[in-house]
Amino acid sequence: MSRFLSIGECMLELSGAGDDLWRMGIAGDTLNTAWYARACLPGSWQVAYGTCIGRDPFSARIPDFLQANGIETDRIQIHPTRSVGLYAISLDKGERSFAYWRSASAARTLADDLQQLETMTLDAQVIHVSGITLAILPPEGRQRLIQVMARRRAEGVTVSLDPNIRPALWEDLDTAAEVLTQAARAATVILPSFDDEHACFGDATPGATLTRYAALGADTVIVKNGGGEILALHDRQTHEFGDLGRVTPVDTTGAGDSFNGACLAALATGSPLPHAIAAGHAVAGKVVTRRGALVPMEDIG
Repeated sequence: MSRFLSIGECMLELSGAGDDLWRMGIAGDTLNTAWYARACLPGSWQVAYGTCIGRDPFSARIPDFLQANGIETDRIQIHPTRSVGLYAISLDKGERSFAYWRSASAARTLADDLQQLETMTLDAQVIHVSGITLAILPPEGRQRLIQVMARRRAEGVTVSLDPNIRPALWEDLDTAAEVLTQAARAATVILPSFDDEHACFGDATPGATLTRYAALGADTVIVKNGGGEILALHDRQTHEFGDLGRVTPVDTTGAGDSFNGACLAALATGSPLPHAIAAGHAVAGKVVTRRGALVPMEDIG
């Protein structure tokens, strides 16, 4: 049985429920991608999530939630004293912003032990990591994770990276650019968002983003562009995908993550690139019409 593994930070999510009420969920960028990969992959694939949580009651909600939704939890580490992070979503005409409480998150320690990290990534055919995963780690942890990514890629594993650049999580943009460049050299598939890349790397066009990541050795680069035209490199050919259709967003939380999950699921099961792009766009289009990051899996098919 094939396995899709996503690695990162799983957090508690607070989203507005009206009249100063908040609804608590469980989410996080790489978890969101695992969720939508699970929704789109056939039963012959297992989907696992790799992270670190605490022993407290809020942490305990996470494996129960994942198991109930068909996501494996055997690659979750337990920290004896730390807990999970929390974020709250604020919306302005459908565009989201976040407030975070995550400085003591257990997930910051997920790459403290190289052997544990190697064990976490065993027997996976696809491994997905994001720039947020890297940003929350200490410098030594970042290097361990990149080392394992490179090793797994050399072994034939598809290693996916969404740079997902959140400047507030990094020491500075120079550090973000340096670490993400190192990680990109270890990745088979790179899924950048043009707005992020323009802000961090100064790319003038999506084509500049595509060229830069292709030069670092990725087999596939798909430049997301806020629901607009998508530029991609695959099988040494450049493709443009326009007129994919737009929807009026209610909440853009999880848009890129859901695109990633559906697109990676399609590529992993042998679909051609146009089908994978269309699948990612279709799922993201559904997600942004709902509140919160996770749409029920039965509503995705």
